[in-house]
Amino acid sequence: MKLNIIPVRRTDAGVEMLDQRLLPTEEKWLLLKTYDDVAKGIKDMVVRGAPAIGVSAAYGMALAATAFVGTTVADLEEELDFAADVLGKTRPTAVNLFWAIDRMKAAFQHAKAEGKSVTEVKAILESEARSIHDEDIEAQRLIAKFGGELIEDNSTVLTHCNAGALATGGVWGTALGVIRGAVDQGKHISVIADETRPYLQGARLTAWELMEDDIPVTLITDNMSGHVMKKGRVQAVVVGSDRIAANGDVANKIGTYMVAVLAKRHNIPFYVAAPLSTVDLNCPTGDEIPIEERDRTEITHVKGHQLAPDDVGITNYAFDVTPNDLVTAIITEKGVARAPYTESLKAQFES
Repeated sequence: MKLNIIPVRRTDAGVEMLDQRLLPTEEKWLLLKTYDDVAKGIKDMVVRGAPAIGVSAAYGMALAATAFVGTTVADLEEELDFAADVLGKTRPTAVNLFWAIDRMKAAFQHAKAEGKSVTEVKAILESEARSIHDEDIEAQRLIAKFGGELIEDNSTVLTHCNAGALATGGVWGTALGVIRGAVDQGKHISVIADETRPYLQGARLTAWELMEDDIPVTLITDNMSGHVMKKGRVQAVVVGSDRIAANGDVANKIGTYMVAVLAKRHNIPFYVAAPLSTVDLNCPTGDEIPIEERDRTEITHVKGHQLAPDDVGITNYAFDVTPNDLVTAIITEKGVARAPYTESLKAQFES
């Protein structure tokens, strides 16, 4: 792989984020110095993708601890609870956000129970955030290995949205990690990326990542997916996820359900790649997954250019849910889970 981008990184000055709103025409890094800045970066989609959001939230909690000027652990706990609330209100669908916040809070509680000082707790939280980041990259490597084995040589893979290095802690990605894994295994793989309206993650981000890695990619509009499948141009579909319910229902970028239905119609395997931190065993089915609705201007405008009439009614769901019966397999760092997912996903947590 040529591309080795880390879209979120911790520095002595704060947290740096690659501003994904500007790609592919401009590569600009933003320095975020407070947890409020991190929360805004997540909310405004400077960073996006469930694993990347989780890593960012962990660093946001670490920043809250670093900035704390009080002298008691009790007061630090109050500050961290406030930071967790601010960060937790940014993107409701991506469960990695809440997983990372809860893990940081658990690290604090463990340190508190051991009687650690404020200085020691700060160091522990900083270390925990970095561990979350490192573990995410290792999980991607394993997803790439397991998923790459499922993709046949000389295949064309269709992917929706961007589940690449940009959507994670960096390096591999989840869905694009599967593709990179197959390529690393010596297979000849090409990709069809749909544009992914309204935010155009496929056109702006996925196409850019794959071209940087010299992986052949063809960009199509969202409404071409069925046509290229019917013509036999697609041998597999691989997507990421923002939350996977205990029964294997999958929440991902709006339009994923439509692609899954088309894949089923054309007997094309539909794979989902995500770390276990994206699996929410406390969420029984996809019906319980909160679906974020975003600003109307994401549909009415592109780069500030108005496309739709003034005052037209707008619905802007950011995600949809693909039922588990349309999912061929779910690829995590523990291996490949297949139906019944209630059993196979639970088993991965226990292994």
